Amino acid sequence: MGIWLLNNFSTLALAGLLGGGAVLAAAAGILLLRRRFPHHANGTHNDMIGVVLGMYAAIYGIILAFVVVAEWEGLNAAETNVALEASQTAEVVRDAAAFPPAQEHRVTSAVEEYVHVVVDKQWPLMRDGRPDPGVTNHEVTQLYQVFQDYEPQTEAETTYYEQSVSTLGEIAGARRTRLSDAQQSLPSLLNILVYGGALIMLPLTFLYGIKSLRANLMFVVSVAALIGVSLLLCLTLDHPFAGDLAVSPAPFKEGVLAQFWR
Repeated sequence: MGIWLLNNFSTLALAGLLGGGAVLAAAAGILLLRRRFPHHANGTHNDMIGVVLGMYAAIYGIILAFVVVAEWEGLNAAETNVALEASQTAEVVRDAAAFPPAQEHRVTSAVEEYVHVVVDKQWPLMRDGRPDPGVTNHEVTQLYQVFQDYEPQTEAETTYYEQSVSTLGEIAGARRTRLSDAQQSLPSLLNILVYGGALIMLPLTFLYGIKSLRANLMFVVSVAALIGVSLLLCLTLDHPFAGDLAVSPAPFKEGVLAQFWR
């Protein structure tokens, strides 16, 4: 559901949906409460409610901070890994210049096929949260086969051959990490704490009585808006390859690899 929302609505639209929805729910809730229990505005139990609300807000804030920081680091790690994979792929192309023209052409063609399949076929699947590893299995096998079928003839070729084979292993490792990142999501327990906590936190603000209706509305609405935006941030960062903030395949179209997109 989260991935579908991110892929079908802009961040601004989702902000209106989550933030605006939370604000409307808070405003409606406090108005209904004041109409049903008019005496609640006197704030008779504010001392007790204030302590409970403060403790809960502190605990929930710590949980949100932990989740946001962890997911932000995950997003940065995913971007770094994609850039690393593209850089290593470009390195194989550069090293191929040390081989005879026929072998260089085989290497370049195999890399071109791999890059196009990653961007054109695998990326849309990752965006939907279903990164099928089998999509690029053939191209990865072809890359290895190109080097397995070749016997270096000179010392220079041997050096670049060994370096290229080592780089292929690093590319395969970065590919596995990328596919794993595309499937990452918050554990169920953290989802319950984040989203369930919001459902508890918002009604708790209704219990704090304030005589002024305007002040009461400002209080619950501001808390609701903050919760809504926080949930949007958690949702956005939870899926690094979906939505407006998704990790881009641009590194596979830059530098040496740009020749494959002309």
